[in-house]
Amino acid sequence: MSTFGRAFRVTTYGESHCASVGCIVDGCPPGMKLTEADIQPQLTRRRPGQSALTTPRDEKDRVQIQSGTEFGITLGTPIGLVVKNEDQRPHDYKGDTMAGFPRPSHADYTYQEKYGVRASSGGGRSSARETIARVASGAVAEKYLSLVHGVEIVAFVSSVGNEELFPPTSTHPTPSTNPTFLKLLDTITREEVDHPDYLPVRCPNKEAANRMSDKIAEFRDKKDSIGGTVTCVIRNCPVGLGEPCFDKLEACLAQGMLSIPATKGFEIGSGFGGCTVPGSIHNDAFVSSVPVAPSQSGVEASPDAPPEPVTNGATPRSNRLKTRTNNSGGVQGGISNGAHIYFRVGFKPPATIGQAQNTVDFGGKEGILEAKGRHDPCVVPRAVAIVEAMAALVVMDAVMTQGSRQTMRDALQNHR
Repeated sequence: MSTFGRAFRVTTYGESHCASVGCIVDGCPPGMKLTEADIQPQLTRRRPGQSALTTPRDEKDRVQIQSGTEFGITLGTPIGLVVKNEDQRPHDYKGDTMAGFPRPSHADYTYQEKYGVRASSGGGRSSARETIARVASGAVAEKYLSLVHGVEIVAFVSSVGNEELFPPTSTHPTPSTNPTFLKLLDTITREEVDHPDYLPVRCPNKEAANRMSDKIAEFRDKKDSIGGTVTCVIRNCPVGLGEPCFDKLEACLAQGMLSIPATKGFEIGSGFGGCTVPGSIHNDAFVSSVPVAPSQSGVEASPDAPPEPVTNGATPRSNRLKTRTNNSGGVQGGISNGAHIYFRVGFKPPATIGQAQNTVDFGGKEGILEAKGRHDPCVVPRAVAIVEAMAALVVMDAVMTQGSRQTMRDALQNHR
């Protein structure tokens, strides 16, 4: 369906070439300062037309808060967010070719089979325009997580085609054992990802960013497309998030990430590379932690409390442990352990390309499709903000779920 989350629920609407796209955010705590200025920066990072390596569709993606706040304060009621589509061109998809042929590897055929009808312009709900609502609602969730828990979520492009930021080696078959990668997870910020040296690709290494930029341009000039990966780190995540079985935190993250258009893979921590590492090396040994203020234990911290320390990628808690390494990616048994949560998402090459493709129309008649319209030759530079948003939505929902459990547990203890 079009709703994500249980305690923090987001319902999105809109198609690629309709009047607007947006969402309803239900479950946002009351009393939080919130204006469009809190949401717009992430939408601007996601919007089309950012560079010659993205779709030329000219959308400003300006967000408007329609409900759920008064005088810039959340009311606890549903928050309505809307973004107008200003540069729709449904006529690009008219004619016998685009209307009559299902685009290879796109959703045209499956939507037609499922619903008996489809939005022929831009793919309708399967278009990446739908992700505007994810980014907008994710910014709302992220503000709360940052204010209350100090959560930081940063994503960056880690590969385009066969150009990788951290290619696997015999010494480091997975980045989780690479000290340079782990240091990057400790320090990387969105400001660094968006540094002019790393734009428009958003890979935090100038030499690698240039190679990736050249790779995208190569396929763009051939009217082709190319895929890539986005790596994301979540820092200062509270301990205890996630459920033991079907709603493991990594399972919820995987669901969120794989719901993004064009995704084809998800790995957390050591990922698939960790499958080649012996358990004696892969196991994350425990070491003593250091005491911290009580906010990391689910108790509200004093506004005057000093910042809580972070040690070796872990958020310490009183009388708790941390791990010496972090091949687990911050999640063990489906539950967050206080270390950095990091994962990687794989995106396929965009399906709509300008090259002539031999295929068949909806009636099965052979023909040639040369797709029209405006499309990204590679989605990963703009997907960075989408990955961050889905991570925020997953963590926010888990925080509210665990907060409810903690409140009921505390009530029982007080009753005794």
